Amino acid sequence: MSPKRSNEQPFVVLGVAGGIAAYKSVELLRLLRQAGAHVAPVLTPDATRFVGALTFSALASEPARTTIFNDLTTPIPHTYLGQNADVIVIAPATAHVIARLAAGLGDDLLTATVWASRAPVILCPAMHTEMWEQPSVQENLSRLRARGYLILPPDDGALAGGDSGPGRLPDPESIAKLVMAVAIGSPAGPLSGHRVVITAGGTRENIDAVRVITNLSSGRQGHALAQVAARWGAEVDLITTSSAPIALDVARVVNVIRVSSAADMHEAVMGRREGASAVIMAAAVADFTVTSVTHKMKKAEGIPAIELIPTVDILAKLGQGDRGRQVLVGFAAETTNLVPAAIEKCQRKNCDFVVANNVADPHVGFEHPTNEVTIVDAVGVVEVVGLRDKEQVAVAILDKVASKLSGRA
Repeated sequence: MSPKRSNEQPFVVLGVAGGIAAYKSVELLRLLRQAGAHVAPVLTPDATRFVGALTFSALASEPARTTIFNDLTTPIPHTYLGQNADVIVIAPATAHVIARLAAGLGDDLLTATVWASRAPVILCPAMHTEMWEQPSVQENLSRLRARGYLILPPDDGALAGGDSGPGRLPDPESIAKLVMAVAIGSPAGPLSGHRVVITAGGTRENIDAVRVITNLSSGRQGHALAQVAARWGAEVDLITTSSAPIALDVARVVNVIRVSSAADMHEAVMGRREGASAVIMAAAVADFTVTSVTHKMKKAEGIPAIELIPTVDILAKLGQGDRGRQVLVGFAAETTNLVPAAIEKCQRKNCDFVVANNVADPHVGFEHPTNEVTIVDAVGVVEVVGLRDKEQVAVAILDKVASKLSGRA
C-alpha cells in the first residue's frame, strides 16, 4: 500500500544523484517537509555511496527508494511516483544524470519516474567547474530546457577539492522555495505583484522581399531574464524576435509577443510600458532601417543603392519624462571602452541601470550560452558579473531591479 497523504499536501519526488552535494539534499528534504510537502525520495545507486537511504527514510513522508525492483510498498514504483508527483526535483543533478535524461534513457528508478510523469521537473546541477563548462553538459541542458525542464543554475563558490568556481549546488532554502512555488502553481518571490516588460533578440529590417539587415543576437539573455522574472513571481511581457521556447513551468505567466522589425518592437513596447514596474531592453534593436522595400533585387540590375534612415530609439523614448517608480534597464554591447560607454549611455538615456558586455571577448554575449557583464548606473559601476550561465546573469540583473523597486516602494 502507498502511504496516505492529505489532498492539501503537494507531492514532491526528491531525486538524489551521486555527487558530494547529496548531503545537502537531506536539509532540502527537511525544508520541504517543514513547508508542508509530502516528500518521496528516490536515490540513484551512486547517491547511496554518499548518503544512506535510511537517512532519507527517517525524515521523509515515505521510505526512500533506490530501485524499481523488490519494492514492498508498491509493485510499480515509477508509475506510482510519476503519476502522483506535483513536481520532481533532482538535487544534485550530476552530469551523468543530465546526459541520461537528455538522451531519453530510463535505466533506473529515478529516470523511469521522470518518464512516467507529466509533472514539471526541476534540475539542480552540481559538479566541478570544469565539468559544468563542458560543451556536452551545456548542450544537454539546452535540450532539456527546450523540452520544458526548469534548470536552476549552480552557484559560484567553494567546491569539493578546495578550489572555487561555478558548480556549487544552490542553498537548500532557495531550492525549497522554488520547488514549493512550482508544486502549488503559485510563484512567489522578490518580484511578486510586479509586471515586467522584457525585450529580446535582434530585429530584422527588410532590404527587399527576401533579404534583411539583422545582427547576431540570439535572444538567450532576454529569454533567461523573462524566465527568472516569472519564477520570482512577476507577470512578464516578453517582446521577442526569437522563436526559442519558454520553459513550461513559467509559460503560464510569460506573455510572449513575437515581433520582427524595430518598428514592430517599438509599437509593442510602447503599448505595454504603461503600468509596468520595470522595462528591461535586452533586445539588439537595429539603429537603421531601409527607406523603402520593393521587389526582390536582381544581380543583373547591378549594385543596388540602399538608403537607410534611423529607427526610433526606444530606450531613449522610454527614458523621457517622469517614469514615476518604473525601473528602466538598458543594454550595451561594446567592443572597446566598455564602462565609460555604458555610463554615458545610462546618463544620456536616463536609465536606472545599463548592462554592458564586451562581445569581442570569448564566450560572451551573442549566440553564446554564457555571458559576462558589468552593471552600471549613471554614477559608476554597480556590479561586475563574471562569466557564467545566462540564467545566473539574469539573476544578478533582476536582483538589482528588485532592490530598486523595493527602495522606491
